[in-house]
Amino acid sequence: MPTRFAIYYAPSASDPLWERAAVWLGRDAATGELIDGAVAGIDRPRLLNLTQSAGRYGFHATLKPPMALADGYSPEQLRDRMRAFADETPSVPLGRLVLARLGGFLALVPETSSEDLQFLAGQVVEQFEDFRRPPSLREMADRAAGGLTERQSELLAAYGYPYVFDQFQFHMTLTDRLAEADMDEIEEAARTWFGPLLDTPLVLDRLSLFVEPDTGKLFRRHDDFGLRP
Repeated sequence: MPTRFAIYYAPSASDPLWERAAVWLGRDAATGELIDGAVAGIDRPRLLNLTQSAGRYGFHATLKPPMALADGYSPEQLRDRMRAFADETPSVPLGRLVLARLGGFLALVPETSSEDLQFLAGQVVEQFEDFRRPPSLREMADRAAGGLTERQSELLAAYGYPYVFDQFQFHMTLTDRLAEADMDEIEEAARTWFGPLLDTPLVLDRLSLFVEPDTGKLFRRHDDFGLRP
């Protein structure tokens, strides 16, 4: 299977939020380092079991989801386009993040909504659409299997992903889907672990290029492109 590329937002790799999220997930997607030890009273093997998918993708918020490159496009061209886009695009204040339950998993989301954020996310989807190789019928079926609204099905057909434009919700995933028996305990652990950082307002100040070298492999954070201050 071809390499896939994703355009995400992630805090600076030296930001305390990135560092704390890397410890929570058990790996730093920027360095490739695996991290051991208990977190907020949850032993590492159990936490890894509850964050397998989140850990594989790395700490991020999706702007343009993972895609194989269309014929005629190279990773260098994608990086050049990201650099040019970032040079022309202003940063977006996100405000404070809060811990939320989204469809059975835990994530950090902005406390308040933002039209500027929605606009930026839509721009990223559109401006890099020509780089996206259309997904296979199997990939489309897998996306649709979770149950989509009519609008989400339209977006899936048009953009290969159902959660864009008016269906976009900025979120930074912390867990996989949790069983009800685990939810309260893991939510409390996440609140304890991330709580000290959540009073600091966040700014979406960069685009980050994450790369999956082969199907099912760990995503790595390869490049950051700073937006205008």
